[in-house]
Amino acid sequence: MTASAATGPGQTHYERFDSASGFEASLDRLLQTPGRELRVFGSDLAELRLNSPPRVARLEAFLLESRTHRIFIAMHEPDHLVQHCPRLLDLLRRFSHAMQIHQTIDEIRMLQDSFLVLDANHYLRRPLAGRHRGALGIHDETEALAMRARFAEIWEASLPAVSATTLGL
Repeated sequence: MTASAATGPGQTHYERFDSASGFEASLDRLLQTPGRELRVFGSDLAELRLNSPPRVARLEAFLLESRTHRIFIAMHEPDHLVQHCPRLLDLLRRFSHAMQIHQTIDEIRMLQDSFLVLDANHYLRRPLAGRHRGALGIHDETEALAMRARFAEIWEASLPAVSATTLGL
């Protein structure tokens, strides 16, 4: 992992990672960073381990910090979440007012990257979702704003996919 050290709070920090452990550490760091809105995009998001108790606990703590906190997830294939992530689905049920999960439409299923954007300041990006190579940016507003705009485009090209209830109510 290559890192550039920040000199103080609010200073831009950029880290590259190229291994599963580097990806996990960067993901945990992003999820521990204070924020209000988390946007997540990827193929099936299996690599995020969204059913692990520590990961779900962190997402729950994020949502409990404020009634205004939100999580938006856009993905190509929700089957993994539906079949293997009961803890995340329970979180969705309990926080249906603050979480949404969408599936992308066919026209953009060729997108191969994966990223998370926290507010418009922090991000974790992997150019190819199937690889553990990527970067974490903390207080990098320029890049995070661009990724947030890209997420908005992806969100517009997606439809609700996973609901808090079996009926979708």
